[in-house]
Amino acid sequence: MADPPAPAATPGPPAKSGDAPNDALAEVTIDSQLAYDGVLLRVLRDRVRCPDGHVAVREYIRHPGAVMIVAMPDVQTVLLERQYRYPLGRSFIEMPAGKLEFGEDPLACAQRELLEETGYCAARWDRLGAFHNAIGYCDEKIHVYLARDLSYCGASTEAGEVLEVFSAPWRELLQWIAAGTVSDVKTIIGTYWLERYLAQDAPAAAVGSSGQGQTGSLPGACPS
Repeated sequence: MADPPAPAATPGPPAKSGDAPNDALAEVTIDSQLAYDGVLLRVLRDRVRCPDGHVAVREYIRHPGAVMIVAMPDVQTVLLERQYRYPLGRSFIEMPAGKLEFGEDPLACAQRELLEETGYCAARWDRLGAFHNAIGYCDEKIHVYLARDLSYCGASTEAGEVLEVFSAPWRELLQWIAAGTVSDVKTIIGTYWLERYLAQDAPAAAVGSSGQGQTGSLPGACPS
């Protein structure tokens, strides 16, 4: 069976008349208002007309987007972080990640975040893909990169960003995921995408640290 067509990227407002002319499920925005404008997140409350004519309210979060880095010091291990997450009141094991600045290129953001959080630079970068992690209430999109040929350049975390950086065999992560020790969704996705990438003999095209050239992605990954 052929893969379904990839949806078009819609970084602007929700689908309006004409934005998705061939989508019979599209909802049309009647009006939109800003419910909350915070340091990181913006919450909007819209009234929409559903395909059956029903008028409904949609509350959702605007997010600048983010990156996550699968960083490999060698062929067997990955860099991980233990970080306290206030909403859930405990620390989580995660791969390095961070949000995009306004207008920032995802690869440049990945390079910046890897250096800031772990102190490492990478000579080789491969794009694994991207995914939307909370489509029911948020437009966040996380871009995933594989970083290799690492060298230590010195960490420079921001004030209030307290991390424990360590390395572990990436295959052990599969066991931690199965046991529930790792429950962060982006780290779970990154681990399985890494497993597929290595099994397929690295099909994505490598890109230099300058970000020039073409990037590849895994089959089924969200388009850029």
